Amino acid sequence: MKPARFRVGIIGAGRVGPILGRALQLVDHDVIGITRSRSEQRNDMAEAILGVPFIDAEQACDADLVLIAVPDDQIKPLVDGLAKLGRFRPGQIVMHTSGAHGIGVLSSAQAAGALPIALHPAMTFTGYSVDLQRLESCPAAITSTPIAEPIATALAYEMGMEPTLVAEENRVLYHAGLAHGANHLVTLVSQATQILTQAGIENPSSYIRPLLTAALERALSEGPAGLTGPVRRADTGTLQGHQKALKQAGLDAVANTYTDLAHATAEMANEQRILTDAQLRDVLSALLIE
Repeated sequence: MKPARFRVGIIGAGRVGPILGRALQLVDHDVIGITRSRSEQRNDMAEAILGVPFIDAEQACDADLVLIAVPDDQIKPLVDGLAKLGRFRPGQIVMHTSGAHGIGVLSSAQAAGALPIALHPAMTFTGYSVDLQRLESCPAAITSTPIAEPIATALAYEMGMEPTLVAEENRVLYHAGLAHGANHLVTLVSQATQILTQAGIENPSSYIRPLLTAALERALSEGPAGLTGPVRRADTGTLQGHQKALKQAGLDAVANTYTDLAHATAEMANEQRILTDAQLRDVLSALLIE
């Protein structure tokens, strides 16, 4: 037997709200409407994906489940404002999709008797329907009250995700881990392709794709033991040569990133007994060149 079907009101027509709304529609929940975005393109996409009317935030609160998919810093002011208008009620589910926040930002809704849920799918959304496929088996961090926890878990499973409970006090740390990996990976890859472009490599993205893919797989499966390259080998001459070449090419910002990451890599390698203390000293000395 399926859990109770909810009437769902969505606040936020960005990349996430329409996709999760559609995922809920596919398991027979009734999306009553979605608020407009400032972007007409986003509105058109939301309309195409959901096929529901546009409503305002107050109307969205007429639903059994209020799904809030707005930028992190907007959640609490939005919820507090709606609470002052008396838009939340006992037994209603109020759920946001931010990774950085737990249920603290929903405290005013909870004070009105609503059941607070923070449900964050650990994936990057494009806003296109292809995201629905990517939801399958996607990890989802859930923070909620004990009463709301079974509902949050059931909703995650219904949308195809694999829920994991994250304590309120660990929510920011959890999100920092995701951001550090995903966001800074973009910076790293962008800088690597910039270096290769300056070195005369045509189509650098395709050139380094196999290398980066293999490195990612090894890092995920082997952890620090999957490390390769000049830091692991304590090739101080190579490290010095890299830094000099980057600076001579006028890539000072990239050189700084390279040095910082090499330093962190060396420290990690030493902690894992991949580098001896003497090798660590040699590597760190090589990274101090001007």
